[in-house]
Amino acid sequence: MEEIVLPPHLRCASHTMNLIMCTDVEKWLLSTPETKAVYRNATTKCTGLWNKASRSTVASELVEDNLGKKLLVPCTTRWNSFYDALARVSEIPIVELNTLLSKLQMKAISEREYLVIREYCTVMKPLTMALDVLQGEKNCFYGTLLPTLQSLMHKTLELKKDLQILVGLPDAIVQSIRTRFAGALASEDAVLAAVTLPKFKLRSLHGQQERKDAAKASLIAECRKLALAREQQSGTTNPTPQQSTEEDFFSFPEDEDTYGPAESEVADYFKSVATEMDSLNQYPLIKKLSLKYNAATPSSAPVERLFSLGGLILSPKRNRLSDQKFERLLLLRYNHWFES
Repeated sequence: MEEIVLPPHLRCASHTMNLIMCTDVEKWLLSTPETKAVYRNATTKCTGLWNKASRSTVASELVEDNLGKKLLVPCTTRWNSFYDALARVSEIPIVELNTLLSKLQMKAISEREYLVIREYCTVMKPLTMALDVLQGEKNCFYGTLLPTLQSLMHKTLELKKDLQILVGLPDAIVQSIRTRFAGALASEDAVLAAVTLPKFKLRSLHGQQERKDAAKASLIAECRKLALAREQQSGTTNPTPQQSTEEDFFSFPEDEDTYGPAESEVADYFKSVATEMDSLNQYPLIKKLSLKYNAATPSSAPVERLFSLGGLILSPKRNRLSDQKFERLLLLRYNHWFES
């Protein structure tokens, strides 16, 4: 019987990404006099607009009449809410925005402040997309973390050429990612978790030939261990035949890198163009490794949502539920999309 081993403790990637968005980015924006004043002025005026639109029904109706839609208000307990609120403001042309501010008897936004808001939303968009990926529940495995970080750093650095004021922000974000996710970026387990997902394989290591070769060698070595353990468990190891004296004299040790079932399976896996998880059924050794390295999720957000849902079921009016009844109701509520 195989020993059951829990995956190692991992830091929540979503909370770490949120720290980069809220703490590191804010620290960089307030670190230089050029960006500090204009950023504070822009966010102060936006905060005043959000407060007025959310606290006054007259102001809310005025916003909806002038813009044809409501403003989003940031919420401290919700990720990406500050970005979403600023992105809604940046979609409004500056002339219409200042007209609205004038009707609400508020200070107008200057062109430089408006440009900072748009550049902030441009730079932060890849971060918000990465956070949405990592906190998701469907098809989100530990192997998603490394490709997400690699793609995030690449896409963030590509934005530098289109910036005028926040030119140094992409470099600051990438540096924060490398610092806060240093363990994951250097982890061999994270590489094997990504490689054993058909969606990524070796694509996330593009341009890193040495690391790509090392990942392939590690995967082959792990598959060899599983193949050897399977042979020993089934007792299919062929007995060594008795050799004559002359044959024994000319016997040489076999090469360790003989092309065996593990190498053949890994080669076929990398040649395959399938990206669905069901394709792992054709590669039993790699499937076993994928289950091992992708057992953990990169984020604790799905577990937190499960606890929140439990609070909705175990309400004050249903406080006499038994443990078994509560568990069944929670499973029915959480898995309602499963087909029978």
